[in-house]
Amino acid sequence: MSLLEVRQLSMRFGGVQALERVSFTVAEGKIIGLMGANGAGKTTLFSLIAGNERPSSGEILFENQSLAGLRPDQVCRRGVARTFQVVRPFAGLTVIENVTTAALFGMRRYRDRAQARDAAAAVLQELELGDRAEALAGSLTLSGQKRLEVARALATGARLVLLDEVMAGLTPMEVEAMLLTLRTLHRTRGLTLVVIEHVMRALMQLSDEILVLHSGRLIAQGEPPAVASDPEVLRLYFGEAA
Repeated sequence: MSLLEVRQLSMRFGGVQALERVSFTVAEGKIIGLMGANGAGKTTLFSLIAGNERPSSGEILFENQSLAGLRPDQVCRRGVARTFQVVRPFAGLTVIENVTTAALFGMRRYRDRAQARDAAAAVLQELELGDRAEALAGSLTLSGQKRLEVARALATGARLVLLDEVMAGLTPMEVEAMLLTLRTLHRTRGLTLVVIEHVMRALMQLSDEILVLHSGRLIAQGEPPAVASDPEVLRLYFGEAA
């Protein structure tokens, strides 16, 4: 069953064509990797799905319902959450206050703050941040803030989570730890994930399927081994010699 369907999606910023007639589906429970060079349109695609931008043309369907014209908070309440490439915690609030806030504005509609805080505490345990719950979010390391981004997305109760470079800037050991965490969350929560990542080894290990964007166009898609050997992908990434 398709949880997300993108149909002929295009986005233009003035004279720049950021996305051009991109179409794909995401089956429920799958992990989809999204790769492409800087400027390929990956984050723009996330912004369109999450309601941060409105497309120039095309359709986005979630559970067969159009997301057209919905604000980010309305998309979130439908069950779609995202993280950001540049981490954006409420630095002056504690870690658990950050996650509680996300829970209150998500799709689960908790009756009161205490209930939302309990849910936030459970999510922090899953992200191995339970012992930092009362620390200020701004005091976390980069790895901790990346985990906090994921925790906030999960606290909304989302079924589809868009992860924008949650492993960027991490050490190899931290990347391995994040991979293990994401696999565990995928398995235990039954999440559907779409993942932007420049750490190719991690993306290939994690994903069921890879989509490749280049200059706003979808140029390849398939299982990781097929994409890794695709002639067009090799040419664009490594040059004619590939």
